[in-house]
Amino acid sequence: MEIGKQTNLSNLAKYAWIVLAYTVLVILWGAFVRATGSGAGCGSHWPTCNGDVIPRPESIETLIEFSHRLTSAILGPMVIALIVWAWRQHGVKHRITKGAIWTFIFVLIEGAIGAGIVLFEYVADNPSSARAVWMGAHLINTLILLAITTATAYWASGGPAFRLRNNRAVSGMLAVGLFMLLVVGAFGAITALGDTLFPAESFLEGATAKFDPEAHFSVRARLWHPTIAVGTVIYLIVIFWTTETFWATETRSYWTRVNIALLAIQVLGGVINVLLAAPVWMQLVHLLLADLSWIALIILGIESLQTVSETDLSTTEQAQKLSPMMGD
Repeated sequence: MEIGKQTNLSNLAKYAWIVLAYTVLVILWGAFVRATGSGAGCGSHWPTCNGDVIPRPESIETLIEFSHRLTSAILGPMVIALIVWAWRQHGVKHRITKGAIWTFIFVLIEGAIGAGIVLFEYVADNPSSARAVWMGAHLINTLILLAITTATAYWASGGPAFRLRNNRAVSGMLAVGLFMLLVVGAFGAITALGDTLFPAESFLEGATAKFDPEAHFSVRARLWHPTIAVGTVIYLIVIFWTTETFWATETRSYWTRVNIALLAIQVLGGVINVLLAAPVWMQLVHLLLADLSWIALIILGIESLQTVSETDLSTTEQAQKLSPMMGD
């Protein structure tokens, strides 16, 4: 189907996708804070910045960190508005409303983890293993937040309800794939920490450092992260190609192709990131591709495990038309 024939989304659906897009931007800006070593720009103060509600930026690090806090704070009211809108339009028991509520809960958890990282001073040049644990937890919560926000936006666009027990085999395969991506993300966060604390001047320097037994654990993670990532990509592509469920409808077929394409591009992005010795801009591109791959897999999962009730019949057609939004 051509792009021009796509469904006209409701205002609620458009807003839900805006919330998702904004969430991704906040995540990328947070990564920029870490990559530039600006996490200590507001000192160990939270929610104030260097003791002030509105600080006077005395350094670029303060400006970067405070702007991240501002953009993160805006996300909360945006999600509250989404809850109210969905509640008024569909009622409290509808999956869109429930999804919006769970989105807000994980936004709060995200903020709490971010506050803990600042208060415990797991920022700037802190090389402790505790910082790696907190960053891993931060990344996992971020992916869960993205998953729920994605589901909410897709449901608002007419996406179907789903049940894990509809197809236990597919549920199991997707669960394994999602878990593997969480592990890849956690190792990616640790690797990114190593790129910040111990930046390599060249590909050769970065390649040799990860084999040094005396190297920091975050530097040695440069070996494990791509290894686990490649294994995960191979697993996902194999189940996509060999499982008939993923090709059963036009919509599922579309999202299967999108997933395979994004995974391939993500691998290419990872290779470029390593070859260029992980410059900040490429770290952000790599993270963006990871987020898009995660979002696409969540949508494919919803479509593959869908269950259509009588009340959903009127919106099923809209969901099937949503796939061409990204182009065929």
